[in-house]
Amino acid sequence: MADPATYRPRTGEIPTAPGVYRFRDEHRRVIYVGKAKNLRSRLNSYFANPGSLMPRTRAMVFTATSLEWTMVGSELEALQLEYTWIKEFTPRFNIMFRDDKSYPYLAVTMGEKFPRAQVMRGERKKDTRYFGPFYPAKAIRETLDTLLRVFPVRTCSAGVFNRAQRTGRPCLLGYIGKCSAPCVGSISEEDHRELAAQLCTFMSGEAKPFIVRLEKEMARAVDELDYETAARVRDDIAALKRVFERNTVVLSEDTEADVFAIEEDELEAAVQVFHVRGGRIRGQRGWVVEKVEETSTPELVEHLLQQVYGEGDISNNSIPREVLVPVLPSNAEQLSPWLRGLRGARVDLRVPQRGDKAVLMQTVAQNAADSLRLHKSKRAGDLTTRSVALQELQTALNLPVPLMRIECFDISHVQGTNVVASMVVVEDGLPRKADYRKFSITGDAARDDTASMYDVITRRFRNYSRDKDAGAEMRTPEGSSAGSLDEQEEVRADTTTPAARRKFSYPPNLVVVDGGQPQVAAASRALVDLGVHDVFVIGLAKRLEEVWVPDSEFPIILPRASQGLFMLQRIRDEAHRFAITFHRAKRGKSMTESALDAVPGLGPSRQRALLKYFGSVRKLRAATIEELQKVPGVGPALATEILSRLGTAPDESAAVDINTATGEVSDSWLG
Repeated sequence: MADPATYRPRTGEIPTAPGVYRFRDEHRRVIYVGKAKNLRSRLNSYFANPGSLMPRTRAMVFTATSLEWTMVGSELEALQLEYTWIKEFTPRFNIMFRDDKSYPYLAVTMGEKFPRAQVMRGERKKDTRYFGPFYPAKAIRETLDTLLRVFPVRTCSAGVFNRAQRTGRPCLLGYIGKCSAPCVGSISEEDHRELAAQLCTFMSGEAKPFIVRLEKEMARAVDELDYETAARVRDDIAALKRVFERNTVVLSEDTEADVFAIEEDELEAAVQVFHVRGGRIRGQRGWVVEKVEETSTPELVEHLLQQVYGEGDISNNSIPREVLVPVLPSNAEQLSPWLRGLRGARVDLRVPQRGDKAVLMQTVAQNAADSLRLHKSKRAGDLTTRSVALQELQTALNLPVPLMRIECFDISHVQGTNVVASMVVVEDGLPRKADYRKFSITGDAARDDTASMYDVITRRFRNYSRDKDAGAEMRTPEGSSAGSLDEQEEVRADTTTPAARRKFSYPPNLVVVDGGQPQVAAASRALVDLGVHDVFVIGLAKRLEEVWVPDSEFPIILPRASQGLFMLQRIRDEAHRFAITFHRAKRGKSMTESALDAVPGLGPSRQRALLKYFGSVRKLRAATIEELQKVPGVGPALATEILSRLGTAPDESAAVDINTATGEVSDSWLG
């Protein structure tokens, strides 16, 4: 832990103008970004009495080793620069409104020849209509299943669709009337696209025209004594009404608003938002965040709006006309024009005082209060367990530093072929999947596990060693506490790497390797050869779950009930799962390539065409010469050669993965 006095700038050096500041740690990684109307006043507050700061703020100040700032012309410029840097550096001590999940949307892929309705998460795709978000996911799946009665659009994947086209038989949904089966020509491309457009119109809130039309159709069927059709239409009407009524009408039909509410205590805050479109609640989201400083509610609202709307991660992919908040943010005068610039039109940012919107705000606030209560009851045990596990490991291994970051490495292969390795990362006891890495190992490094481990550790820490040396050359004896923007950017340009490499070069406190004394010795030797002496190495052997340390004849035996041992096992199992997944994918690709490469005259483009048409080498082997000739570029001679070369499929069951005893580990592997 650093002493804040060693990098505290002189009071006279700090300007009184507005600006943005950055705290950096010993590895030059930005750990906190903030802005201030008066830089001198704000920065002095961190150093006046560090012991009286909030726990996370105190940890941040003692973790940092340098401080930089940049003056700007106005508070609006400070807001924009602060958001830019938070998005670029993702500082670990900043308030980040994340809930560790991607909310599900109902998506209709209007850009495809035959649009598909599906539940999607993650990044948005071009030419796709999105509706939501919905929570829980079960709600949108039930909604989609109900809507397929009236709008039987395609929901199958590309593989299922193409197989149905080849065989001329639709899937089960086509037989039971929940798909119009465009794959077998039961509906034309134009009519199916119109059906998808109607589904989008209904989900946009225009349900009444469809219900009225179906009611007229039911009445007409009754007049014609066609009671079977009337009963079917009646059920369709009931289905549409069920879906339509799920989104309760709360405001007038022309209301487009996002309603935010916050429930907080001294350490954490829970946020809820209701997305109101067309007067109806179209979606709900929630976050729980840890406070870093003594953050007021207006400041929380400011950070919330900055992140939610700055990333475009909002309902219906647009900023609404109204943004209703419990209190106005601390810089509402700057946020309003910023939101207006993002939307391209006026945004009314205000606090509802009376009427239906104030009542809805109370409902959202109740959800936020309940969310914080549930979060505390769930996290209390998990947080305590993780803290105990990390403390047990630090004590058992006699390490001088807390285990803020742990990296685990595993090697996977089949009898020395397709050798791969994995690296998984744990920070503060939780997985950090964005920093996971995969390695392909070839040449001499693939001759045995120790050589592979030496190669992987060397490749992983080579950049860190290089950047560390460069940083030592650039760092002045007085440190780099402050300076002009040009001076700061010159230092950053010479001592940091591009975004993709910056995370990779950041070192862990502890390296865990899957194996015993030989693997630990190889990893330790790689670090010594690179001149890295501030990273500790251990190995976890599977047979007796022994913990091996370098240069020791005997392992450390942790108690079977130890939380520290349990955490090591879960980290090791996750590394194994990640390595096995990569190894199987690589082995499957190499087996496919080797089989088709043996056919003379079959180049890469024809190989891809064959695999796309048949789906796998096994199905290709079972094909006839006539079926092979249906693939463009394959004639009678080449088709005959393919079948003669491929012959009978080998017994793939003989290939067994090394280290397969662990099995699969779910995404919630660390609780």
